[in-house]
Amino acid sequence: MKQLQAGDKAPDFSLTDQNGKTVNLSEFRGKRLLVYFYPKADTSGCTKQACNVRDASPDFAELNVAAIGISPDKPDKQKKFDDKFQLGFPLLSDPDNVVAKNYGAWGEKRMYGKTYEGIIRSAFLIDEDGKIVQAWYKVSPGDTAPNILKALSN
Repeated sequence: MKQLQAGDKAPDFSLTDQNGKTVNLSEFRGKRLLVYFYPKADTSGCTKQACNVRDASPDFAELNVAAIGISPDKPDKQKKFDDKFQLGFPLLSDPDNVVAKNYGAWGEKRMYGKTYEGIIRSAFLIDEDGKIVQAWYKVSPGDTAPNILKALSN
């Protein structure tokens, strides 16, 4: 799967969020956007990552950055995840992994000696014009928000 680089146009998407609303990338023009991909709602790593992004929301707001999380989970599971941890940002459902593939966030993984296809935990900072500023593949759950804040402080 091709990985995105700084300067690439962010692949467009139109996905359903945890509240049943359709969210399009184009809605965020004029704002910076964090898009991150996570394997499964309400698991330890994904919870750490989502809460990390939630806790950084005031800093993101000061920097005109919105946040979106994307996983293969259905909207009702995303809703329970959002309600449980009061995340407060869109969690989008990509059940066929089409958007994840377009972002290079889907590919071969290994665990316990087995190889399988799945979400590669990834994060992307997208600028006001819809271009990739920076991409982080195989990002640690606790590093997503700090990476964004560091990239914006340079």
